[in-house]
Amino acid sequence: MFATLACALMTCCAAGNANDYFAIRVVDDATGRGVPLVELRTVDGTRYWTDSAGLVAFHSPGQMNQPVFFYVVSHGYEYPADGFGFRGKTLKTVPAAQAELRIKRLNVAERLYRVTGAGIYRDSVLLGRDVPIDHPLLNAQVTGSDSVNTVVFGGKVHWFWGDTNRPRYPLGSFHVPGAVSLLPGEGGLDPDAGVELEYFLGDDGFAAETCKMPGDGPTWIDGVCVLDDPQHGERLFAKYVKVRKLLEVYERGLVEFDSKRKRFDKVVTYDFDAPLYPHGHALAQTVDGVDYVYFGNPYPHTRVPATPEALRDPEQFETFTCLTPGTSLGQGRIDRDAEGRVRYGWKRNAPAATAREEADWIEKSKLRRDEAILSLRDIDTGKTVLAHAGSVAFNAFRKRYVMIFEELWGTSNLGEIWYAEAESPLGPWVYARKIVSHDKYSFYNPRHHPMFDAEGGRRIYFEGTYATTFSETKVGTPLYDYNQVMYALNLDDPRVVLPVPVREEVHAGVRRRTTDGNPGHIAFMAPDRPGKGLVAVGRGSNASLVVGDVEDVAFFAWPPDAESAPEATVRLFEWRSGSDRRYLVEGDRAPEGYQRARAALCRVWPYPLKVDIDWE
Repeated sequence: MFATLACALMTCCAAGNANDYFAIRVVDDATGRGVPLVELRTVDGTRYWTDSAGLVAFHSPGQMNQPVFFYVVSHGYEYPADGFGFRGKTLKTVPAAQAELRIKRLNVAERLYRVTGAGIYRDSVLLGRDVPIDHPLLNAQVTGSDSVNTVVFGGKVHWFWGDTNRPRYPLGSFHVPGAVSLLPGEGGLDPDAGVELEYFLGDDGFAAETCKMPGDGPTWIDGVCVLDDPQHGERLFAKYVKVRKLLEVYERGLVEFDSKRKRFDKVVTYDFDAPLYPHGHALAQTVDGVDYVYFGNPYPHTRVPATPEALRDPEQFETFTCLTPGTSLGQGRIDRDAEGRVRYGWKRNAPAATAREEADWIEKSKLRRDEAILSLRDIDTGKTVLAHAGSVAFNAFRKRYVMIFEELWGTSNLGEIWYAEAESPLGPWVYARKIVSHDKYSFYNPRHHPMFDAEGGRRIYFEGTYATTFSETKVGTPLYDYNQVMYALNLDDPRVVLPVPVREEVHAGVRRRTTDGNPGHIAFMAPDRPGKGLVAVGRGSNASLVVGDVEDVAFFAWPPDAESAPEATVRLFEWRSGSDRRYLVEGDRAPEGYQRARAALCRVWPYPLKVDIDWE
């Protein structure tokens, strides 16, 4: 009601009348939903971009009531080409009329709306349409917001951003503006519709600073987490850094949020030489009866006991690593046993590595690729994908941990978003699928919002910062640039069916999928659910594996002769010795006394790691 009333009032105040505009609505041809961030360009070079409802309000003196050609372009979407190769359509621009353009989504994930900034529903307002949020044009004077951190605290979603722009001057806020929103089902909007942000406001009506720490330069936060204190109830903490010059961090520490004053207070300044501290995004975990907070960006390989006392003490942090305690990332001293085998484990006084640093160790021959646990691979090609930033959460539908992350040095610089999953927060993280692509544009620091997961976890939501920063594009998209854009991903989409570990059972002749810690090493990887082009593989007679119509399905795989099978797959063969059967991928060492079947059983994904790790 309030959103509709606000829309009506602003429409009355808008220049012109809603009936003066020709409405162009661009919709996803698969869902019929309006697509935001679609560029419509006329022959004379005038550009328009759809708002969060997929609408453009077109009114151009001299070009009304006549045929006008519009090129149609959007990141991860494609409009069909005509006979001359032009991707667009000629429309009769009649005031008060509407045309609909259907666009094909190439991205696996679906673009939903813009979360922050000015003019989120600008064109909808000009056209007099209903909108889902109360501030469709400008909220808290915010025109642009950098990377977001979110957490549920006090029964509400708390949102905290980095540097934030406003209309009145090029310099805005550099000390963590914040807001709250109600949870879906508890008064909040359906995440498919939008997010109703209630900003913490300053006296001037602009989004208030929540974490202004003393010292030169901006204050940034991450590692936002909520702890359950038996004496004081829920408490919200974050790591802060002070930044100067060209992204030089010169101070870091721990802050706590005061919900009454709507601001963070300093708890402690960390020793700047401490190798471990909160970072990235937090994940609550209980291991052997101990509650921990895991931190990662994206790999959650740093943890600390979930108490305020431990959080303020860097010496109580540990990281899951192959480094020798006391070494630095630059030194990269790998912890090996007497036989040269890499030793991974939880260790104190060792820094958390990124995929980029691990890649550097591989290049310098300090680590073999089959010893590297931060090297994800493209499910289709098997090529390395360097995860740069992102978050991990447990997913109820997959009953696994899912990762949404951005790629470093992809087809666009920090504009490619991928999906991966694993049986534990540690991994093994092996294969990934690209779900969002941007053309020469950045979409960095993606954040999955698990509190929005819908349909039992089948549908998940994530956002990122859409910005020219770090990209090849110099002129940003009006209204959208330097703002947060929300996407949804359906995990029952066949395109995100990924291979999971298939383990060899002890004292059995076949290998089957397990994710519950059953004994046996990981033999290979294969999907645990149906997917396009996949066939079922299960138990036949005599403990053998057969392909086709089986009741006891072990895993799914590609037929051995499928021409469309991904390049990353390899053939799986049966080896026999009397009544015993073993199953090995091509390239595996043949067991003594076994004979290989002439024909391959199917195609699966190889398990590339040659390290002994307890992933629990």
